[in-house]
Amino acid sequence: MKLFLKALVLLLSVIGFSALAQTATSEAPNSPPRQNLAALQQVAEQFIKIQTTGLSGTVNATVEPVDSRLTLAACPSPQAFLPNGGRLWGKTTIGIKCTAPSPWTIYVRATVQVVAEYIVAATPLAQGQTIGPNDISKVKGDLSNLPNGIITDASQAIGRTASISLAAGAPLRQETLRANRVVQQGQSVRIVSTGPGFQIATEGRALNNASEGQIAQARTPTGQVVSGVARAGGIVEINY
Repeated sequence: MKLFLKALVLLLSVIGFSALAQTATSEAPNSPPRQNLAALQQVAEQFIKIQTTGLSGTVNATVEPVDSRLTLAACPSPQAFLPNGGRLWGKTTIGIKCTAPSPWTIYVRATVQVVAEYIVAATPLAQGQTIGPNDISKVKGDLSNLPNGIITDASQAIGRTASISLAAGAPLRQETLRANRVVQQGQSVRIVSTGPGFQIATEGRALNNASEGQIAQARTPTGQVVSGVARAGGIVEINY
């Protein structure tokens, strides 16, 4: 009897395993195709390459492999994107999404280096000092390790005023410089109105301070208040 029971248990085990194998085999052809994860890494790399085209300097990007434990439905057109608040500098995150046939979204980590020249103070700069060509110099480095707003073109610094004191070698940023005033409140200004086929110039009195390119208001001799673009030499330019 014991031999008979053992044989029966063995037979049932073999039958059960055979049925399970047949079920797995029959389900495999019907399971949806899976996404090639290595291809997603290439999508992220291509996205970074396109987004950084045109940047000055040399761009070096490294995308970490997609987590091999992920199981994603195959996507004919995966799309990479930069998450809200993200930037293509330093250590960052790239999103990749699929909209059809099975929607999904994943995120991969990447490191982006931008090696280029930028502007630094050649000598100590005092607050309120107007910057000249001899006050700055160029150095080369990884911009992704620097704060936002780094100045990379000397023309963006020359003629501007330091809003804070800067030590020699300090990178110049947009936030630490301000444009010099070309129109000051109360000064006499020249109001130049230009339109199709005409140009009229008159004198006026500035009602506010303005740097080059900013909006300045002025009062004409007749008492009319006009607004225009401040230009060097105390000019308020109005275009019709």
